[in-house]
Amino acid sequence: KIDILINPDARTPNEMFPNEMAGKPFPVLKEVKGKAIESDKSKLVNLLIEGDNYHSLAVLNFTHREAVDLIYIDPPYNTGNNDFIYNDKFVDKEDSFRHSKWLSFMEKRLKLSRFLLKETGAIFISIDDNEQAPLRMLCDEIFGQENFVAQVVWEKMYTTKNDSSMISGAHEYILIYTKSPDEKPIGLLPRSEEADNRYTNPDNDPRGPWKAIPLYAKEERKNGRYPIKSPLSGKVFELPPNKHWLYSEENTKELIKDNRIWFGKGGTSMPNVKRFLTEVQQGMKAKTLWKFSEVGSNDSAKKEIKAIFGQESPFDFPKPVTLIKRILQLSQNKDLTFLDFFAGSGTSAQAVLSQNEEDGGHRNFILCTNNENNISTDVCYPRISKVIRGYKNTEGEKIEGLGGNLKYYKTDFVEAEPTDKNKRKLVKESADMLCILENAFELVQETAEFKIFKNTDKYVGVIFYEEAMDDYKKAIKKIDGHFNTYVFSMGDDPHTKKFADVKGKVTLCAIPEVILKVYREIFK
Repeated sequence: KIDILINPDARTPNEMFPNEMAGKPFPVLKEVKGKAIESDKSKLVNLLIEGDNYHSLAVLNFTHREAVDLIYIDPPYNTGNNDFIYNDKFVDKEDSFRHSKWLSFMEKRLKLSRFLLKETGAIFISIDDNEQAPLRMLCDEIFGQENFVAQVVWEKMYTTKNDSSMISGAHEYILIYTKSPDEKPIGLLPRSEEADNRYTNPDNDPRGPWKAIPLYAKEERKNGRYPIKSPLSGKVFELPPNKHWLYSEENTKELIKDNRIWFGKGGTSMPNVKRFLTEVQQGMKAKTLWKFSEVGSNDSAKKEIKAIFGQESPFDFPKPVTLIKRILQLSQNKDLTFLDFFAGSGTSAQAVLSQNEEDGGHRNFILCTNNENNISTDVCYPRISKVIRGYKNTEGEKIEGLGGNLKYYKTDFVEAEPTDKNKRKLVKESADMLCILENAFELVQETAEFKIFKNTDKYVGVIFYEEAMDDYKKAIKKIDGHFNTYVFSMGDDPHTKKFADVKGKVTLCAIPEVILKVYREIFK
């Protein structure tokens, strides 16, 4: 149904929904009751959306356009081994249109996802040799060749396999693109504890831990050869002809005076320069080779799933939590909104919650997955639930929950006919989508004509009919707080005059144009 609604060749958000959409089914989200998880009202609500991710991305373009900081996806690799479904059929290795079908499938979704990224956003895509080259060209077209950052090689297994190929494949790729060439959302990795432990403070220098760096270098240099006398022992140090001191004699004397040259505890050791930890860049650039010893492997990912469910992973090549955490660490934004629209077993959700626990971040996630083989209901949702609430692993040890809040939605459609049923469904589901937009889920008041919700710092009101504005104003006057207010209207009047008497209490917000268009079509 969504294929009728969305123009996949559109280049701008306004072109995504053509005028011809009138009379067509409209995509919405419907909450699955009884599956919400709430551990802390002060935290943001994470989203799990079940359904075709094409439909999910369409709805997210109403609620999260240019609001996502980071996207990671692990799409089907199109190996021909029943891993990629196109038009309800698995694509076989012998299918002569195999690659073009996969590209068409990916193109529509990547174009929709690009509209969701902030200008400061970035996307990471896992892939292997089957579609790496076509995907790279597709991403150059959609995200811009100038926005290509790197192609990371991930070493995905401990040992090579004795398979039938001439060379055993032990790696996959991760393509990285930014939204804008003017922004640099990819930062430094945190320094490791092991690296910091190399800095000590044997002389109790008030400037803190330091590491000794040789004061000399190989090769001879003019003005780089002179005697250095230890102020502690009086010992004089001279270099052989093939070496020189790093600094001029004058600068070295200043460094000695500043206690930045170390001659050992007794003052008899070869002089070294002190490099203080506070002077070192507090992070390091990631390399394009990510080893399994650093970010995990397929095997470690299987063990993670087994530890949670007590049984072998149903996936041949799951991704480890540590791999997604590496991506989160590279973003350096601890308050980001993260999207994974090929969520699978829910690794990304666990990674976000784990990284928040580790560094005190406030990241929130949006996961989209279909329910093929009950993957959403039997794997992804239960995994997120266990990680939030806690569980016992295969050893019988109690693993404390990481906390967090979750809402579970399914993609749905509102038919275009102007029936009472469709009217009620449209305003209800649209109100839910506006709550997602505002991250406000606590229902405060509900009538047939308006709803009021609350999030951590404000209220959100949704008025279904213009005639209900007076009743809405009476209701909010009884509540202390500020109200972001959305009014469904048949015309273009922003209703500023109508709310003039509560101007300081209300901010009038624009309902996404596409939702309004469908509303007017059904209610006319």
